[in-house]
Amino acid sequence: MNRSHRLFLTSAFFLFSTLAYTQGSSDQKQTEIIILHTNDMHAKIDNMAKLAYLADSLRSLHPCVFLVAAGDNFTGNPVVDMIPDKGYPMIDLMNRCGFDVSALGNHEFDMGQNFLNKRLEQAHFPFISCNVDVSEAEVHPLKPYLLLTTKNGISLALLGIIQLDENGLPSSHPSKMTGIKFTDGLRKAREFAWLKERYGILVGLSHLGVEDDVRLADSMPQFDMIIGGHSHTLLEKPLMENGVMIVQAGSGLKYIGKTTLLVENGHVINRLDEVIPASILKKENQEVRKLIDQYNDNKAFSKVIGVAEKPMSGPEELGSLMTDALTSQLKVDFAFQNKGGIRSYELAEGDITLKDLYKLDPFNNQVVVFKMNAAELQSLICYGYTLEKDIDLQVSGMTYIVTDNGKNQCAGVVMVDKSGNPLDSAKEYTVAMNNYMAVTYKFDHRDQGTTSPLTTAEALINYLNLVKKVNYSGVKRASVVR
Repeated sequence: MNRSHRLFLTSAFFLFSTLAYTQGSSDQKQTEIIILHTNDMHAKIDNMAKLAYLADSLRSLHPCVFLVAAGDNFTGNPVVDMIPDKGYPMIDLMNRCGFDVSALGNHEFDMGQNFLNKRLEQAHFPFISCNVDVSEAEVHPLKPYLLLTTKNGISLALLGIIQLDENGLPSSHPSKMTGIKFTDGLRKAREFAWLKERYGILVGLSHLGVEDDVRLADSMPQFDMIIGGHSHTLLEKPLMENGVMIVQAGSGLKYIGKTTLLVENGHVINRLDEVIPASILKKENQEVRKLIDQYNDNKAFSKVIGVAEKPMSGPEELGSLMTDALTSQLKVDFAFQNKGGIRSYELAEGDITLKDLYKLDPFNNQVVVFKMNAAELQSLICYGYTLEKDIDLQVSGMTYIVTDNGKNQCAGVVMVDKSGNPLDSAKEYTVAMNNYMAVTYKFDHRDQGTTSPLTTAEALINYLNLVKKVNYSGVKRASVVR
């Protein structure tokens, strides 16, 4: 985007805001409601000062402005996630931005229930989810929905919904969710269809992912709109499904969504959504900026652990680095890393800092070692392929080729060791993986596994301290034949 286009967009944005206010105030029967929305911020705090300035500016122009998040506010930035008081900087900054509500995302559980409770207590806004029952857990009570009311008495009902994996849990480590009960979000949401009739406006604050948001809209046309998250989808133009507007603003606070609802007699008669690149917003809330700088100024994370001789990018190169760390430090034959656990897809050439490593691997997962034969290894690889409909598992100690049957299904796997020899079907191998995979992946294994006190991040740090320099440029150890 060139400079003139950016200036035009910025000017047009504020012009539209002013015109919207004028129109709303000139007709007493019509009200314009502005909803700023974010999703999957993943503790990326650097643009929070821009968000705060934008929200404050709109509030100074409009009487009806709300700021909402569609979940996954945490996990992805060491200065938020890897400090003694995990997650607090994010809640502090969200409070200062004036968030009104957040959906509960799967990564809200990553900190554990004790820290989640602290964050719920400190938040000046509620977290909502209709398909979570915490009555037998340590988590503070959660409401399924929230009513937001404008100054002239218009109510918006926002219904929170969280995704579930095949195991019936959100995508976080099961040990973090002990005692919590979850139900299918699409089915549970239908029990709240009455909100539309009672309050006139119904908004889904969904952490389901865009594909399930479409299914939700198909089953519940009562929604005026669904503000989505989880799939990190940038919808530059909203989706329209079954009369429901579906919006989502990427991830990492690189974009901010802005929805304008035109309401007449308590019902939405027009909807408009745009995504605003944070890069075009030049002004910041200076108080929030100072706080961001303070949180970023953590000298511990600037420690150099190793050196990248060439830039590394993508799951193949970075996943190979992560799995080599496991085979090196655990002295195992093979190691696997799931694609979803690789949280940064780029390491620049030069110094690799502790902050870089915690961005790459923020989950603090312990390592589990299994004894497995070749058939069991194939079942593990095939399960990962079924999840991703493509290569999921990066590997150390071998290379493998998946044969696809033409239906995005695994028909077989050819595995060879580092010497190029096929695996011995009669041999038992030692295999390392993170404990999230060990618990949630469905694969054949007679051995129940042994949990190491070492975390995957610690293995990575120890490995780089040992080898000093790494070069994974062009490394590719897994492929598909279709």
